Amino acid sequence: MPRVLITNDDGYRAPGIRALAPAIAELGYDVLVVAPMLDESGVGSARAGMVGRPVRTASDVENGVTFIGIEGTPAQAVTMAQAGSFGPVPDLVLSGINRGLNIGVSIFHSGTVAAALTAAETGTSAVAVSIDSEDPAHWPTAATIAGEALGWIAAEPGGTVLTINVPDRPLEQLAGVRHASLAVPRRTRLVGATAPTGEPMIVVERTQATPVPGTDEAFLAEGFVTVTPIVGIREVRDDAAATALAKRLTR
Repeated sequence: MPRVLITNDDGYRAPGIRALAPAIAELGYDVLVVAPMLDESGVGSARAGMVGRPVRTASDVENGVTFIGIEGTPAQAVTMAQAGSFGPVPDLVLSGINRGLNIGVSIFHSGTVAAALTAAETGTSAVAVSIDSEDPAHWPTAATIAGEALGWIAAEPGGTVLTINVPDRPLEQLAGVRHASLAVPRRTRLVGATAPTGEPMIVVERTQATPVPGTDEAFLAEGFVTVTPIVGIREVRDDAAATALAKRLTR
């Protein structure tokens, strides 16, 4: 069976990864769990200060699985595992289960999704799984979906990445599975505010806007598991900018 790196951005002690890792191990996969020591939500693909310095680690065992925490980010955990820092290099990467949804084009801020995209840099396929609740009651549902997705992606070309969102409900109450496009925010939900101390801060403003049909936001609201294949940074094959700059420099 493939060796699977399981990571997240909520921390190696978070309930999502504690529910996910044993479920994947029970399927027969060779599980390696490496995740941040602390909550690193929203760090994207950050891995600053990784090269040339020792990385502090911690570990414990639960349900027969060893959970390793590193003083770093999800992307750093993936990079270190792919470099062989924790034994044999993983064949696949599974990131999650993230507490809270990861939808729309703003997922590039997500440490959960960025971990999967970091894996794809070296041709490793990966799945990022999130659950639609800040206080989930049905972790096993998301773990089951993650296991099935892992079985599918293992046979796909290297570098394939899926981001999946799962409603927080029993497995039998899911409406189904839908391929979903990423919702494009009509406006940001983040607004500036002032803390009681007088310091500036950012808060989330709840909106009541109707989701655009066919998007991950809309399908998730209807009780569907959403599946979106994604790719990382890709160039635009258009030399107009280079040509224009060359002309400006010759004036």
